[in-house]
Amino acid sequence: MDSGYYAACAGLRAQTQALEIIANNVANVSTGGYRGQQPLFRSLLASSYGDMADPLNRAVNDFAVLGGSRIDLRAGNLERTGNALDMAIEGNGFFAIQRQGGNVYTRAGNFQVSPDGRLTTVSGDAVLGETGPITLPQGEIAIGPDGTLSVNGALAGKLRVVQFAPGSAPEAVGASYYALPDSAIQPAVGASVRQGMLESSNVSPMTAVVDLLMVERRAEMLERALTAFHSNLDHIAANDLPHV
Repeated sequence: MDSGYYAACAGLRAQTQALEIIANNVANVSTGGYRGQQPLFRSLLASSYGDMADPLNRAVNDFAVLGGSRIDLRAGNLERTGNALDMAIEGNGFFAIQRQGGNVYTRAGNFQVSPDGRLTTVSGDAVLGETGPITLPQGEIAIGPDGTLSVNGALAGKLRVVQFAPGSAPEAVGASYYALPDSAIQPAVGASVRQGMLESSNVSPMTAVVDLLMVERRAEMLERALTAFHSNLDHIAANDLPHV
């Protein structure tokens, strides 16, 4: 079978997977603290030999496949809400969150206080301080730039704000949680907590839609190529093989 058919098939599969990643970015344009994901492609040479002398043969057998995705860690915009329990991080840093199965990290700071006084995310996961989950008494809450929490002027704890080690690859867990081994977590340097503010998604709606359209067009082009290869194979089967 023609190698071009396999190349077009592999390319279409890669573009379909990329389409899912970009569509997810579009769906989370309005998700606070969301970090966009970028598809990464790698080359797969369909040959049992490491080198092909013929450049044309090499080009035809060089398939593009999706090698994974990379999380875009650039900050989103900070938007003022006026809610005392809304928090945003200015600079490089993430809030530490305790959930079943291990700690995760987020830039989404739309927190709340549970009936038993625990500071939690909207999904009920505990927000971590430097000594563990934070519990707040009733009263007026104030948050300092270093993450210090006080209620009615009395110290009530300090948020654990961390950063990812250089070169680490965080894994997306849900819409706005990210996971990494403990060895890749470091105390944040130069990060400031802003009370009464939230960070928006860092996905640009216009860029995401343009990317979506481009990938769709590439997929359509490869689909047409597959149809052409398939028609050619049918022609060979119908007209050439009977004479062999």
